[in-house]
Amino acid sequence: MDFVAIYLLMLLCLNIFTNSFSKGIPQPSCIKSERQALLKIKQQLKHSNMLAVWNARNEDCCKWVRVFCNIVTGHVTELQLGSSNDTIASSRSKKARSLKLGGKLSPALLDLKHLSYLDLSNNDFDPTQIPDWFWNLTSHLQYLNISGNQFQGKIPDLLTNQASLVLDLSFNNFTGSLPGISLNMTVLDLSNNVLSGSMSQFLCHKKHQMKLEVLNLEGNHLSGEIPDCWEKWRSLVAIELCNNNFSGGIPSSMGALTSLESLHLRNNHLEGEIPDSLTNCTQLLTLDFAANHLSGEIPPWMGERLSKLIIISFQSNRFHGHVPEQICGLSSLQILDLSHNNLSGNIPSCINNLTAMISRKSSCSKISYNTSKGCFFDNMELMVKGTMLDYSNTLGLIKLVDLSDNNLSGEIPEEMTMLTGLLSLNLSKNHLVGKIPSNIGAIKTLECVDLSENNLSGKIPDSMSELSFLSYLNLSYNKLTGQIPTGTQLQSFSASSFLGTKLYGPPLPTPKTLVPASNIVGGQVDSRKQVDWNFIWMEFGFWCGFLCVACPLLFTNSGDACIFRILTKYQTFLSKCKIL
Repeated sequence: MDFVAIYLLMLLCLNIFTNSFSKGIPQPSCIKSERQALLKIKQQLKHSNMLAVWNARNEDCCKWVRVFCNIVTGHVTELQLGSSNDTIASSRSKKARSLKLGGKLSPALLDLKHLSYLDLSNNDFDPTQIPDWFWNLTSHLQYLNISGNQFQGKIPDLLTNQASLVLDLSFNNFTGSLPGISLNMTVLDLSNNVLSGSMSQFLCHKKHQMKLEVLNLEGNHLSGEIPDCWEKWRSLVAIELCNNNFSGGIPSSMGALTSLESLHLRNNHLEGEIPDSLTNCTQLLTLDFAANHLSGEIPPWMGERLSKLIIISFQSNRFHGHVPEQICGLSSLQILDLSHNNLSGNIPSCINNLTAMISRKSSCSKISYNTSKGCFFDNMELMVKGTMLDYSNTLGLIKLVDLSDNNLSGEIPEEMTMLTGLLSLNLSKNHLVGKIPSNIGAIKTLECVDLSENNLSGKIPDSMSELSFLSYLNLSYNKLTGQIPTGTQLQSFSASSFLGTKLYGPPLPTPKTLVPASNIVGGQVDSRKQVDWNFIWMEFGFWCGFLCVACPLLFTNSGDACIFRILTKYQTFLSKCKIL
């Protein structure tokens, strides 16, 4: 999950408003003790070129870069010392590296009593354990982000924070078990660390309703079953438990999370069926259960009760049965990935009712979820063009149908071509028959088409040549016949896109025509393409005869008799070869 504190934008707007409103009105300068604390903080930091203006000569620390003060009291309230993602991407440059902080965390941070916002994310701090005093900051901070560093050690229980806290400790090397948290915490991101153990102590035995809205534990070493005690976490909007070692089933108590919009359980060892209790989670936009061992049928009620779904990803499980027609009722669905299961039957002909896949435009390139602290952007791993890619900033633009590697049969419904906003269509490794829909060229936005390893027959529709954005095509191992449409970009694909078919024409290699050898010596045969074995045998016979004659003449005295005998034998040899 890509967290974005939207209230930062609100604070920026507020600063612009107050600065405009207060022009001509004297502003309070920063508190002397807080300026001294900031100078001590700078002394402990390395590579602090961005803090060059932090010096004793510049007395008003409220005007220092990345420092924000209360416009009434002059107290320091925010330190925005994080490095942007753009800086990370360009970290090879000397300038970008100079904008990254390193060194040590200074206890002078505790002297900033009114600090509510601290961002130290994506810097170059040395691999070090967070000092114990640092966690005391969480008692009054509203936002703390130290993600993307190399911090180590265990995270203590965080039970003392009085304000609602957004805490982002992701992409570090923290170990140990999950910490206890207070009921005031609203966002907790511990993803991509080395945390281990079960969730039971963290999740269960709560006496009060928790205020947590976003829980991200992705990419750790957590194990055991996902506890069945979610009743005290009804404020949750998003849960991210991907890439751990959880086992057992999806707990039925998750049905109590009626505000839930995003549920990611990808790449664990979960088994069993999808619990019917999830019918209560009517606000769900994303269901990501991919890469588990879930079984049973895909519940028809998903298309009836979860009407807001935008993303369904169930790939690499053990689901069987038909693709339920009720899924066609999900008018907001943009991503349908049911690949690598045991589904059978026909592709529903009502698939054209997925109206979000008809529009060629999207209102937003990201899929976001609102919380009381702002919003965050969802992300998703998707197989596109034969490669697993992680989408976040452009996830809202992706429109995909992937039903590959199942046991689907029947024909590709013509209604599929009405999904004119589709970017990727993958129906490979099934038992589909019939022709490729003649109007497939109507899906002008298609960038990826994979229909390989089916029993499709007939010709490639001429309309496929109209897919000007197509960059990945695989029609191999079908019963397709005829010529590949020429004069189009279909010739730009490699021959492997058409292997195992009866197609011909570029880019497939032209078969070589064999010229039969002539039975007549001296016949009109192109010596560059056909070997004349008669000529070779004649040459062989000549040289054998020459040597048989020359050698005796050189080494014997009875040349005449020898020559006579040799010529007689040579004539007999030629007669047998049918040369004379």
